[in-house]
This record gives sequence, C-alpha cells and structure tokens, in this order.
Amino acid sequence: MRILIADDNEGVRRGVVAILASKTSWEICGEAADGIEAVQKARELLPDVILLDISMPGLNGLETARQLQREVSSARVLVMSQHDPLGLTPIAFEAGARGCLDKSRLATDLLSAIELIAETQD
Repeated sequence: MRILIADDNEGVRRGVVAILASKTSWEICGEAADGIEAVQKARELLPDVILLDISMPGLNGLETARQLQREVSSARVLVMSQHDPLGLTPIAFEAGARGCLDKSRLATDLLSAIELIAETQD
C-alpha cells in the first residue's frame, strides 16, 4: 500500500512516518506541506491512502479532500485533526474523506484506521 502524508508540521509528518514504519509492506510514497502540494503529489504518485491535516495553508484539508475526490478518486483519504474529530467527521465524509482521526491518538489509532479504510469498498 502506497501512502501520501500531508501536514504543514514537519514534526507531525515525522511522527506519522515513525508510526507507519512497523508496516514493512506499506510504502510512504511522498509527503506534502500544504493542500496544493498534496494534490500535485497525489496526481503524480497515485497513492492508495492519503493522510491529510485538516488545517493546512493554501487548501485546507477539507478542500484538498474535495479536489482529490474529483482528481484522484481511487485514493482513500483520511483526515487528521487536533480539533474535535467527532464534530468534524460528518464534514470530512461530505468532502470525500473515509475518516477523521484525532492527532493526539495517532499512535494508537492510525494503523487500524488505515487498514480499515483500505479494506472498504466504494
């Protein structure tokens, strides 16, 4: 499985990379620091899963998810937020994301969330 990570905070990207390192069959195919870069890289790299921060410069995570749904519809989008993910989940789904994760729980929830959305059918 190929994964693209998009977050404007390099520390968060490094943390996500560290969490994903335990899955040797998964490949981090790219990283982006904003929504515009995420869309460009998704077009080029065609990842299976895209992890998006909800609050990024340029295009925020929701606008990025909407654009990705139109342009790279085969990718499954998972939104990450430090804000109330439960309140954001319906909005994230409407934008085309498959889920919304609390950044404070990435260490415990990220791997299973990716596995879950990777298994779901359209």
